[in-house]
Amino acid sequence: MAATDSSAGKRPSSIWLSARPPVKRKAEQPAGLDLDKIVTATVRLLDAEGLAKFSMRRLAAELGVTAMSVYWYVNTKDDLLEFALDSVMGEMRLPDESAPDRDWRDHLRELAGEYRNLMIAHPWSSRLVGTYINIGPHSIAFSNASLRVMKESGLSLDQISGALAAVFQFVYGFATVEGLFNARCAEAGVSVDTYFHQVMAAVQDRPEFAETMENSTKVMEARGGSTVEEMRDRDFAFALDLQIAGIEALRDRGDDRGPGSPEGTRPE
Repeated sequence: MAATDSSAGKRPSSIWLSARPPVKRKAEQPAGLDLDKIVTATVRLLDAEGLAKFSMRRLAAELGVTAMSVYWYVNTKDDLLEFALDSVMGEMRLPDESAPDRDWRDHLRELAGEYRNLMIAHPWSSRLVGTYINIGPHSIAFSNASLRVMKESGLSLDQISGALAAVFQFVYGFATVEGLFNARCAEAGVSVDTYFHQVMAAVQDRPEFAETMENSTKVMEARGGSTVEEMRDRDFAFALDLQIAGIEALRDRGDDRGPGSPEGTRPE
């Protein structure tokens, strides 16, 4: 049946799929301006002011040029944000897969930790990850490394994408909330620990929060950690261990290879 949707046949839009020719500087373009400098300034502004306040005019002012000068290098703001996202994706260190004693569990922990650190350092990145298709070179390198690591887990091929989703959707959610909380504290002009203690103090004598406070206090004391960062790190490490334990349990169960593939297909 022929599609009647007016959007049918349209290709996904991405700077990485375009055939934009290289920029040749003209006389009216500012000397010393190039795409790398523009992307670096974009990341700096996004880190300092957030995605909502970012604009091409604000970027141009930061660079000391006109907005039209920026458009010599990118066609749209979306193009520039895609460049910025892939730029920070390049900050993540990938595991050394050449190590003879490599262990997929340790490598998965490294990748998950790097992804978490990225989201915390650049809180705006979590919104862009959910907006663009993320096929820049650094994004692809991270995806490929994650696939190679998960293939070493021994899961069948039809289970790998689900396992990666379980791990990295967890990391995405954990780190996004963490980054937003940090940003809220920064806006309030207080440290994360100070803000946390202010919240705890505000609710501790309220009867409607009595059960929550009692249970939370016991859990926090058992978990340990004198700072919010330490408590988060312990929770993150344990939650990630739960993910890995689940992967191992499913792999070792042997009687269920996932929907659509009763016998499963083991990676080579």
